[in-house]
Amino acid sequence: MDAMRSLRERLGGEQCGRIARIRNGGLHRFIAEFLDLCDPARVYVSADEPEDFIRIREAAIRNGEETRLAVEGHTLHFDNYADQGRDKKNTGILVPEGTDLGEGIETKPRGAAIDDIRGILRGIMRGKEAFVCFFCLGPAGSDFSIPCVQITDSSYVAHSETILYRPGYAEFVRQGEGARFFRFVHSQGALDERKTCRDLDRRRIYIDVEGDTVYSVNTQYGGNTIGLKKLAMRLAIRRGAAEGWLTEHMLIMGIHGPGGRKTFFLGAFPSLCGKTSTAMLEGETIVGDDIAYIRRAGGEMRAVNVEKGMFGIIQGVNAKDDPSQWKALHSPGEVIFSNVLAVPGGGVYWQGKDGPVPPGGVNHSGDWRPGKKDAAGKEIPPSHPNARFTLALESLDNVDPALHDPAGVPVGAIVYGGRDSDTSVPVEEAFDWAHGIVTKGAALESETTAATLGSEGVREFNPMSNLDFLSIPIGRYVQANLDFSRRLARVPRIFSVNYFLRGGDVKFLNKKTDKRVWYKWMELRVHDGVGALRSPTGLIPAYADLKRLFREVLGEKYAEEAYRAQFAVRVPENLAKIARIEAIYREKVKDAPPEIFSVLAGQRARLEEARARFGDYIPPEKW
Repeated sequence: MDAMRSLRERLGGEQCGRIARIRNGGLHRFIAEFLDLCDPARVYVSADEPEDFIRIREAAIRNGEETRLAVEGHTLHFDNYADQGRDKKNTGILVPEGTDLGEGIETKPRGAAIDDIRGILRGIMRGKEAFVCFFCLGPAGSDFSIPCVQITDSSYVAHSETILYRPGYAEFVRQGEGARFFRFVHSQGALDERKTCRDLDRRRIYIDVEGDTVYSVNTQYGGNTIGLKKLAMRLAIRRGAAEGWLTEHMLIMGIHGPGGRKTFFLGAFPSLCGKTSTAMLEGETIVGDDIAYIRRAGGEMRAVNVEKGMFGIIQGVNAKDDPSQWKALHSPGEVIFSNVLAVPGGGVYWQGKDGPVPPGGVNHSGDWRPGKKDAAGKEIPPSHPNARFTLALESLDNVDPALHDPAGVPVGAIVYGGRDSDTSVPVEEAFDWAHGIVTKGAALESETTAATLGSEGVREFNPMSNLDFLSIPIGRYVQANLDFSRRLARVPRIFSVNYFLRGGDVKFLNKKTDKRVWYKWMELRVHDGVGALRSPTGLIPAYADLKRLFREVLGEKYAEEAYRAQFAVRVPENLAKIARIEAIYREKVKDAPPEIFSVLAGQRARLEEARARFGDYIPPEKW
């Protein structure tokens, strides 16, 4: 196929010229092939000019995918009532027939899946306008840069991505034939009268890691359609594993220490474990809240935020707990709200927002009033629990100046956190890199909550909080993390945090604000500015140091009784966790690194020795 000839016939001079300025035959062939397959009536090619972004935003309003709100720049989008989250059943990594990536990683036979998706895509854009957009994962012009091209018939998806991702047209021009780019094809398919997806039974989200391509069809929900987000993670994880760098489901933030010092932290947290609240910690600065690329450079671990925006869950956001987000969500500027309640006058309401619940409005279910129920008799809340906001990080008053640094930020520490009611202490430092990767990262578990899954306290295994997004076997992934510290002149410290520890009366032993103290202590530890006590499971704070930090950071007294309850070593629970994790890696993970078992065996031996000396529950003063 003569790609450029096909593009000239379909696009005409100006639009085709924008593609032709990128000297990359593979890109030309990809665009021509999928425009021919999907057959849109019109095509708009964005070259990242200001008028292109205006054109895309206006298209979203004109075709009804978004509606304007009262605040300048704010718009509202609705997804179908049944299209409100990631579709795990119809999402899969495409692999050759017979390939097994291991338990927990959903795969599809590549040949059959590509035939399936191409059949669904054939002619799906007839009568519609398609957008061809170029983006860059990571800062442009750096070793981290991965150029991306998106073809979509959804102006909402295109608009979202212009907020979330850095422009990539110039990066494609710069890299030319050398560009190793990711490809994304999306169609929302047929729409109903509310401009939401109609054919959800034909919803597909396929990640072809061999072709560096993501296919998404018959869905609008951002987690299924904004392909550069979690779907692109699968492509990057595989590429990084082959090349010696990492793609992690991690926030990046700057923790401010004494004398104007700033230390950059990475953090991995499963859903509902405090990731966003940590990334937005009062007094600190945010580089990113979701995905990090991590490389070695000059003997340092350095990281970048893959994105430049935030696609955040809005439920519970309020003025007291989330002042930076609250301010951005009430100020003029580009913000897309999705699946919240639209109220008369151009305002919006979400669950947990300050103020009373409105008496009525319009939400993802249509006209809404308190007490409305769905077909199954379940009450419909004013906004969906997974309702979202999309905004640029630079609209936040706590954004870090290093957001776009092409060299990335130097990583001083990595933190792993899960929802754990009875085992882990609130903050703890690993003995060394291997101990941290194994006992804090590869052993990460999180408990379910009754509010979301109907049964509280079920522990879900989620190594590095990345299980849902892996495209390589778990054993290989853990080994890549273990190996990463090699050739580092300065190895970051590894910590764990647990905001959800409970006492005998089942109340949480920590307040929401306590995490501000834990991070100040960790920052001091990175620079050897404070000592620590050596427990069997890691290094914990001394009471005197926390007492001082609670006073300095929060202006509060910190009782020694609280310290003893929070930092006691719970030996039976820790031994039970080791047994669970060992069983998973022995029985369910192929080619698990031997270091996992040796590190866990060492932890078990220390715990058993401590129990022989002090009993099952050991207060921190014993160390």
